Amino acid sequence: MPKLVVVDHPLVQHKLALMRRKETPTAEFRQLVKEIALLLGYEICRDLPLEEVEVETPLERTTVRMLSGKKLCLVSVLRAGNGLLEGMLDLIPSARVGHIGLYRDPETLQPVEYYYKVPSDIAERQVILVDPMLATANSAVAAVHKVKASGATDIKYACLLAAPEGVEKFQAAHPDVPIFTAALDRALNDHGYIMPGLGDAGDRIYGTR
Repeated sequence: MPKLVVVDHPLVQHKLALMRRKETPTAEFRQLVKEIALLLGYEICRDLPLEEVEVETPLERTTVRMLSGKKLCLVSVLRAGNGLLEGMLDLIPSARVGHIGLYRDPETLQPVEYYYKVPSDIAERQVILVDPMLATANSAVAAVHKVKASGATDIKYACLLAAPEGVEKFQAAHPDVPIFTAALDRALNDHGYIMPGLGDAGDRIYGTR
């Protein structure tokens, strides 16, 4: 699948395996989400632009490479996206943050927007959208449409799990946006949940299951 990156690092896969277990408690699940987000972030940020600057070490003056341009913007799809957001911010603490409030209508499986707030200069920043599950992709497609409408052109999408159906729909709508995930699971069930999956990410992060 074009522009789909499955981060199969052993640490990512081990932590994801722990998250899949139904007996994993809320506190541990939340911490694992944060840790996987940090590891995904390393891969997502692999191509960030650098510039050469001079610094003074304790021994001499030298040229080093540092990030250039505007700081990243992390956009969380509420509510479960905040679990990934925390790990990403540990890695990139200077990033700007936006939020999109979407929920999936249980009957139509279509996204309903209830909140949107992003930096005013988002068009000048690289955007990383974070949302744990790429299932039907309805919410993900809507979220990308929204940030594009705000002027963003350099966008990446990060999730814990993806379903083939969701990847196909997302890439048809936004072929320019790469997807980074820890696993591509088997399929969706009749209720639009990823199988084998890990359950409802938001419920398991916040203990509302």
